[in-house]
Amino acid sequence: MLYDDLEFGPYDNAEQKARLAFEFYEDGKMAQALDELETAIEINPVSSVLHFNKALTLDSLGRFEEAVAEFETALQLSPEDLEILNSLAVDYTRTSQYDLAIETFEHIQELDSGFEPCYCNRIITYTEMGLHDMAEQMFYLAQQIQPECALCFYNIGNSLFARGQYKRAIRCWIRTAELESTHPQIHYRIAQAYWSDGDFENSRKHFLEELRVNPGDIDVIFDFGLFLLEVGDVESAKEKFNRILEINPDFAAALFYLGEIAFNNQDYERAVELYNQSLEKDRTLQGPCYRLAQYSLMKGCKIETGAYLISEMKLPLEDAGTLVSMGSMFIEIDDLTQAMHCLMRAIETDGANADAYYYLGVVSALQDNFNNAAELFAHALDLRGDHVPTLRDSASVCLALGRLTDADTRIKKARSLDGDDVRLKKIERSIIVARTKQRIKSALNRFKLGPSDEKSLR
Repeated sequence: MLYDDLEFGPYDNAEQKARLAFEFYEDGKMAQALDELETAIEINPVSSVLHFNKALTLDSLGRFEEAVAEFETALQLSPEDLEILNSLAVDYTRTSQYDLAIETFEHIQELDSGFEPCYCNRIITYTEMGLHDMAEQMFYLAQQIQPECALCFYNIGNSLFARGQYKRAIRCWIRTAELESTHPQIHYRIAQAYWSDGDFENSRKHFLEELRVNPGDIDVIFDFGLFLLEVGDVESAKEKFNRILEINPDFAAALFYLGEIAFNNQDYERAVELYNQSLEKDRTLQGPCYRLAQYSLMKGCKIETGAYLISEMKLPLEDAGTLVSMGSMFIEIDDLTQAMHCLMRAIETDGANADAYYYLGVVSALQDNFNNAAELFAHALDLRGDHVPTLRDSASVCLALGRLTDADTRIKKARSLDGDDVRLKKIERSIIVARTKQRIKSALNRFKLGPSDEKSLR
């Protein structure tokens, strides 16, 4: 927030309000700062600095769309102010107005090609647009002006991380930490990159480094808890989730993962209690209803299972594996309509998910739509040709359709993968019987007398 640049003249009351707003802003009291600035603007509405400061305060509150409007007002009053233009372009990016952001950054470049932030911040815009080559170009342009800009290294690190180039991202973020040790969450980002790259030792090291600097950062504690779960340090993960609840008792995701720990330890009563507590805190949290459905199915409570599954389906699920699992549960409780709906969502999310096609085939087979089931099983086998249940059920459907050669091919492959499966042996015998009957019928047809033959025998 700017204060020294304020010029009021006769607007003494506005100056007093602005001074007070600045003090509130510096103390982190953003709501109070905003109130004072709004009063100051009522007194002096033509001050671009007041509108600019109000926009910065709105940014601090996460109210980016409102901040854009204030920056635009400030810009009308000071059309070529580079700081206003730069801040406006940043907020255009935050509100996904990428074309306007690029246009504004390019305008800054036309006004002053040596203004480094217009390149540095454009890295973020291009990264969010998926234009990573352009992001790198902005990085190198910024480097020519300010080679030791910590934010540039941080921003290009985000671009590299998004592309899965974790080692390069790590090098950039380590450089950020060298240039600006207090950069927000820098060790957290380094920890995430090491984690993604499979270097768990260094990931743990940087998680701990971040927590030494910011011991109450819930985002870091939560991600560290997930990391600890992945590496098998369950007790430490449990401690982290409980720590979050000490800071924020309403943090639903921490309750959910404590439930996951209890569920995996087969402490189902405690798990159910924690899942329900997490739902009380946040009805939109993904996972609790899914787990409660699993538990209800384990108990044989089909009605409860269906209710929980439908509640989970109302959420914007994006994990195909979860959707397939839910579809299989719907099949188990004989709700084929919901199973079909769930499995189609899985395919929309991941069109190459073999399990989704397999279970859709099961649904079609249960509905006696064998031709459709055969096509779905065949597609599942194209995606994954060594899946015994798909080979088994495809063979059964082909048998029902009289496609004995296809049935025989599939069952032989399934038997080569699992020779001891009793169900496979039963289907194989059924195919043998069907082929024997087919040969007998064919032989009888060859010797069947036609009308002319019957006359000659008289």
